[in-house]
This record gives sequence, C-alpha cells and structure tokens, in this order.
Amino acid sequence: MRTFEIKEPDKGIEQALRDKIENLAKPKGSLGRLESLALQIGLIQQTFSPTLRHPVNVIYAADHGIADEGVSKSPKEVTRQVIYNFLNGGSGVCFLARQHGFELKIVDGGVDFDFPANPRLIDRKVRKGTRNYLHEAAMTAEEVDKAIQYGADIVTDCYNEGCNVISFGEMGIGNTATSSVWMHCLTGIPLVDCVGAGSGLDEAGVRHKYNVLKAAIDNYQGDGSAADVLRYFGGIEMVMAVGGMLRAAELGMIILVDGFIMTNCVLMASRFYPQMLPYCIFGHCGDESGHKRVLDFLGAEPLLHLGLRLGEGSGSVCAYPIVESAVRMINEMHTFAQAAVTKYI
Repeated sequence: MRTFEIKEPDKGIEQALRDKIENLAKPKGSLGRLESLALQIGLIQQTFSPTLRHPVNVIYAADHGIADEGVSKSPKEVTRQVIYNFLNGGSGVCFLARQHGFELKIVDGGVDFDFPANPRLIDRKVRKGTRNYLHEAAMTAEEVDKAIQYGADIVTDCYNEGCNVISFGEMGIGNTATSSVWMHCLTGIPLVDCVGAGSGLDEAGVRHKYNVLKAAIDNYQGDGSAADVLRYFGGIEMVMAVGGMLRAAELGMIILVDGFIMTNCVLMASRFYPQMLPYCIFGHCGDESGHKRVLDFLGAEPLLHLGLRLGEGSGSVCAYPIVESAVRMINEMHTFAQAAVTKYI
C-alpha cells in the first residue's frame, strides 16, 4: 500500500484562534457548535480567516461479491442503475449538490457492468466487483494497492482544480454488509450490534444478513490486522474512499464524512493514520443501526440527526451549510471592539 505523509494540524495557533472566537460580539460559547467548527477549520487551514473553495462530492462505485448471498434487499443491478441516475442528475445527492454548490465526481471503481464511454463517469475500474468473502478473500493485495492509488488520485485532481473541502459518497449493493464486518473487526463491537437493515431488509432479512456475515468471519483465517481486514473483507469503492480520505488529509483538506459506510471508511483509514481524524467533520448520524455506535467509538460528534440512510454523500453535503456558517462567523462577525459593544457574558 502506498504511504501518506499526514501531519496533525499544528496547535500553535489554537489559543489565538480561541481568543478571536471568544472576542466576537456575542456571549462566550453562545454560537455553540459553530464555534468549535470554526476552531477546527482554522487549525486545519492554519489561519485566522479560513475559506471554503470549490466543494466536491466524490462518489466511488463498485459491486460486492457478498451481495450474491442475499444480504441486501436490492439486487446487484441496482448499482449500475443508480449510477445512470447520478449521471442524469436525478439522485438524492444530485439535488443537494445543486443546492449547495458542489461538483459531483462519479467514479466507476468496480461495477460489474461495462459502461459506454461517458465524460461524466470517471473510469478507474479495478475489477468487476469483489470476490465473495464468504468463501475467499474479496481482493488481492495488488487490487487493494490499485484501489488506494486510484482513490487518492481522484482527490489530487480535485485539489489541483481548487478544492479544499471534500465529501465522499459511495454506491454499491452490499456495502452496508461489508461496513458491518469492518466495524466488528476493527472495534470489537459484537457483530449483532453492527448489522442493520441496509436498503430496507425486514427482521428476517437482517437475521439472514447476520448469519451470512457471521459465517464469513468464522471462515476467515487471517491475522486480523487492519490491512488484512481491508483486503479480505474489502469493497473496492470503500478501499478507494480510504485512499481518498488519506490523500485529502495529506493535502490539508477538510473532509466531510457521510453515513455508516463512509464512517467505517474513516475508521479504517484512522487505523493506518490516526492523525487523519482532525481533518474530519462528521455530517450526520443516520438510521443504520450501527452508525451511532461507530461514531461513538471514534468520539465523533455529528452535525445532523435527520434519519438519513441514503449514502451517496447526501448527509455530508446536506450538513455543508453549517460548516459554511462557522466560516462566515469567524470571518464576518465583528469583535466587541469593532462593534463598540461592552464585552458581556
């Protein structure tokens, strides 16, 4: 796997940033989470006047071999159908991207389908879907390396186009199953607490999903390291997202984190480079049953609780105006001295 040079944001300016925020014309702490966000973004960018430029939502897409075991309510062909909906501007994240000024980049990392050439679809296909990890490793080490590199390269392109705040989304039937396995293996949280309804399984469906994943874990003979879990139980689009997140942190970008699947990608990325976590802003806590548990494990405080469980980056894009408000607060509010207001508590 390629290496990344990720440094935690220098805290040398932290107290001066706090002083600026606390001297804005308002009671101390009265803008709540906007204040902590402004502090975080100021530290990421190492400035007292942070900016948000050219926000991008990158959607990595791929199919999962484990989907053949009926772990999702949706059939595998839905992956390619939803990609066409992305390209036609009709998906949930599409209207949110238009509303909040995001560019969308759609990346075919491993969809089990041959798409005709389309300038709006970025072809980085590693293979046509992963293998079925109920029976064998989902990916080879070489495929992991390629997915990490491709995911990182897309972020480099965004950065070179002027982006400094990036959101990640995903499309791939079966990826809540893969996320549940990653979550269990990396946190030790009981598998039953990691497995949820995904795209809409009923109680019997969730029970079947759990049984399949339990059997896959029982069959696993690896060493349990993050690198081995990534390879054996990987989803191509999820591994690409790990590479993208690590590259974004290396470049000092703000990382907006979406739902259950992308939160587990942060979990995986942070096992390799814990110093990437300060670059992450968690957009929301969704309805997938394991999402709150993995957020709590990471010590993450999500911005929204709207019952979302779409994926695609929808929750992080939806939360973006709150991030923008935090930046406007630190840049546009007057201090007590500027406003000629007596400092009050």
